[in-house]
Amino acid sequence: MKDTMKCEFPAKSINESFARVVVAAFAARLDPTLEELAEIKTAVSEAVTNVIIHGYKGMGGIAYIECEAKASENSKSLTVRVTDKGRGIEDIELARTPLYTSNPDGERSGMGFTVMETFMDEVEVKSLPGVGTTVVMTKILHGTREDESFE
Repeated sequence: MKDTMKCEFPAKSINESFARVVVAAFAARLDPTLEELAEIKTAVSEAVTNVIIHGYKGMGGIAYIECEAKASENSKSLTVRVTDKGRGIEDIELARTPLYTSNPDGERSGMGFTVMETFMDEVEVKSLPGVGTTVVMTKILHGTREDESFE
């Protein structure tokens, strides 16, 4: 069974917690462990913060989130896509390097992608300079729910 959700919201710091809660509520249907849910929320926070700080450089825009929950007899997974239509990333590999930041004057640690990669099973970054960026994160879930029909 597969289920999806989409939302969009202004790319403002105040909405970072909104994004966490929306994705967590959607993920809950897969009955993740509390640890899995915390990891998903942290990864979403990092991705949305990147949209606000780096994608739009704090100048505003729209953040887009799409989620897909999949459950079968043998597995459960959540895929989260966080997209902006901002500046894009010139060098994705450099941006994924721990401690690198495109905002060295700010209070950024340069660990966003590293955190996403630590808490999610797969992280893919697609970006075009001047067009925007999409981060696709997938988490394989090992929670305890027996009824996985989303009904």
